[in-house]
Amino acid sequence: MKKTLSILALTILVITASGQKADRFVNDLLSKMTLDEKIGQLNQYTGDWGATGKITSDGEKEKQIREGKVGSMLNVIGVDKTRKLQELALQSRLHIPLIFGQDVIHGFRTTFPVPLGETASWDLALIEKSARIAATEAAAYGIHWTFAPMVDIARDPRWGRVMEGAGEDTYLGSKVAVARVKGFQGNGLGNTDAIMACAKHFAAYGAAVGGRDYNSVDMSLRQLNETYLPPFKAAVDAGAATLMNSFNDLNGVPATGNAYLLREKLKKEWNFKGFVVSDWGSIGEMVPHGFAKDEYDAALKAITAGSDMDMESRCYRNNLKQLVQDGKVPVALIDDAVRRILIKKYELGLFSDPYRFCNEEREKAETNNADNRSFAREIGVRSIVLLENKPVNGKPLLPLSKSNAKIALIGPFGKATTAHHGFWAVPFPDDSQRIETLHDAIAAQLDKNASLIYSKGCNIQDNDTSLFAEARKTALSADMVIMTLGEAPDMSGEAKSRSSLRLPGVQEELLKTIFATNKPVILLISAGRPLIFNWAADNVPAILYTWWLGTEAGNAIADVLFGNYNPSGKLPITFPRTEGQIPIYYNHYNTGRPAKDDNDKTYVSAYIDLPSSPKYAFGYGLSYTRFEIGNLQLSSDKMKINKGKIEARVDVKNSGDYDGEEVVQLYIHKLIGSVVRPVRELKGFQKIFLKKGESKAITFTLTPEELKFYNDKTEFVNEVGEYELFIGDSSLASLKSRFTLNE
Repeated sequence: MKKTLSILALTILVITASGQKADRFVNDLLSKMTLDEKIGQLNQYTGDWGATGKITSDGEKEKQIREGKVGSMLNVIGVDKTRKLQELALQSRLHIPLIFGQDVIHGFRTTFPVPLGETASWDLALIEKSARIAATEAAAYGIHWTFAPMVDIARDPRWGRVMEGAGEDTYLGSKVAVARVKGFQGNGLGNTDAIMACAKHFAAYGAAVGGRDYNSVDMSLRQLNETYLPPFKAAVDAGAATLMNSFNDLNGVPATGNAYLLREKLKKEWNFKGFVVSDWGSIGEMVPHGFAKDEYDAALKAITAGSDMDMESRCYRNNLKQLVQDGKVPVALIDDAVRRILIKKYELGLFSDPYRFCNEEREKAETNNADNRSFAREIGVRSIVLLENKPVNGKPLLPLSKSNAKIALIGPFGKATTAHHGFWAVPFPDDSQRIETLHDAIAAQLDKNASLIYSKGCNIQDNDTSLFAEARKTALSADMVIMTLGEAPDMSGEAKSRSSLRLPGVQEELLKTIFATNKPVILLISAGRPLIFNWAADNVPAILYTWWLGTEAGNAIADVLFGNYNPSGKLPITFPRTEGQIPIYYNHYNTGRPAKDDNDKTYVSAYIDLPSSPKYAFGYGLSYTRFEIGNLQLSSDKMKINKGKIEARVDVKNSGDYDGEEVVQLYIHKLIGSVVRPVRELKGFQKIFLKKGESKAITFTLTPEELKFYNDKTEFVNEVGEYELFIGDSSLASLKSRFTLNE
C-alpha cells in the first residue's frame, strides 16, 4: 500500500512539475507576442479539400501562416503536406507551430463501424481500442487533433448526426465518451501515437427541434444538466484536450456565444483547462441567428462567452483587434484563449520538435496495417445486431451452413465497396480496391458443395424497377436468399436529416417481390441510424442490422451469417414503428394517465392508431443461443443516503446450442420524487461470454452516487424513498426487486 502511495505521489509531482514548466514557457512566449500574433493563434483555416462547410475564399493563407496569423489548419492530410505548411509556420517571427486537425470519426486509414454501430457492441474496451488505432494511424499521417468524439445524446433518428454518437442514453453515452477520449489520447499528449480529442457538440445539439440539423434547442436547465451535459463532463474528467461548440441556439442563446455553457459550466464549474473551438463558421453564424448584429458583434460575443478558436468564419481575424482598440474586449480575454491553445501545442511536443508527427516511416507502416484490419473485422462482428431469427421449417434460419446450399445474394450493397464506409470516413484513392465486397466474403466461406449467385435488384435511391425480373429469376434458382438493403452513405450524417426513415427508393418493393418467391429470406440492413421497416420485421424470418461497418464490413457480416461469431450486439437507440412516434426513447417520464399496455387507448397517453411501444426497444438484441437470467438477489433492501451500497446478484445461463456473449443490463426506477423520474434508467451493464450449458453469477454494485438526480432547483441530490431495480437483456427487463434509500 505504501509503495502504491509513493508511486502515486511521484506521478502527481511529475505532472505538477511538467505543468509548471509548460506555464512558464507559454507565459514567456505570450509576453513576446504582438496583439496580431495572439489573434492569429485563434484562427483555424481549412485546406482546399474535404470541407464540411462553405469555404471562405482566401488567397493569402500561406502568407498569413508565414506571418504567424494562423494557429491551426484542418483537412490537411499526409506527412508531406503537413510538413510543408509547418515549414511556413516556422518562418514566422516567433516560430510558433501549427496544429493540424481532421474529422477522424470512426477510423482513419482503416475504417471502423460508425460510432452508433460501435456502441451497439456495448464493449467499452473495444471502443477504446478502435479510437486508439484511429489515433495511431492519423498521427502517422501528420494529424494532431481529431474532432471527435461526438457525445451528443440523440433521441430523434431523423437527425442525421445520430450516426456519429452513442445513442439515446446518458449513462451509456458517458461511458463511451470516456472510452473514446482515452483511446484517442492514449498514454498522453506528447506521444507520437496520441492525438487531441474534441468532445462535441457543446451542447444539446442532439435535441434539435424536429430532428432538423442546425435547428434550435429548447429545454429546461434540469433536463440539460441531467441528460445532455453528463457525457461532456465525463469527457472532461477523462482529460479531453478540447471541446467544440454546437451550431444550435440553446434556449435562445447560440452555443457559440453562450456564457452559461462555456464560462460558467465548462471553465469555472468543471475547471476545464483545454480550449474550445467553434464549429465550422459558427461564430459568424450568430448573425443569421439574430443574436449578433454583424461579425464585429459576433466576435465580441464569442470571445466574451469563452470560444477560444474560430474555425473558418474569419470573425476573430477581422474584428478582434478593433474590439480591443475600442475597449470592448480586454487583452486578458485574448491572452486566456491563446494560453490555452499554446499549452496544448506545448503538450503535443510541437515546440520541441514541430515535425515529430511528420515521419514517413510511420506513415508507410500505418498505410496498410494488417493488424488494424483484423481488429476492424473483430469490432465489426460485435457491432451487428440480430433483430429477428424466426424458425423456418421448425428451425431458425441463422446461422447458415457453409455446405449444400445455393445462395442468392440480392441488393445494392452486395458488391458495394466504399458504401460500407458510411458517412465521415476519411477518403483515400485506393479505398475501393482495399475493401472486400460482401459477395466475395460470402463466397470465400462457402465450401465446394455450395454456390453463390448475385443480382443487384435495384439501386439505393431511385425508382428504377428494371432489375426486378432478373433478381426474381436469381432468387427462384436458389435455395435461399440474402438481401442486402439500406441507406446510401450520404443519407446519414451532417446535414442529412430525413423526414422519412423508410428504406429508400424501391428497396421495400424489391424485398416484397423476392419474398413472394417463397424462398427463405435473410435481410441485412446497412444504415447509420434506425430505419423503419415494419413489413420486413413482421414477415422476414431473419434480420441483421449491420449499420455501416467500414473496411472489413464484408468479412464481418459473413462471419456472423455463418456462425463464426454469434451476434451479441444490442441497440443503443430505440427503433420507432413510425415517424409519428418520434421522439421515442426508453427512459421517458410517466404521465398522470399512463397506458397499461399497447391496447389501452381510452383517455390515456397513447395513439389511437398505433401501439405506444417501439418496434425494437433500447438494449434489445438476439443471439443464436438462449440466455436465461434469474435468481435476482439483493445484498440488502436498504441503503444509507450518504454511504453504503447494495449488490444485486443474478445467475446467467447459456441454455442454447451455441457459445455466445450476453449483455446483462441493470435499470432503476425511483417510485416517488420531488420531480418525476424516468420509468427506467440504465445504471450498469456487463458483457459476459458463456459456453453452451455454462452458468455464471454476476454482481452489480449500486451506491448512492448512482441514484442522484437534478431537482427543480437544478441541485444534484439524493432523495430518500423506494426504488425498483430491474435486470435483464434489454430495457424491457422483467426481473425486478425493490430497495429503499434511507437517511
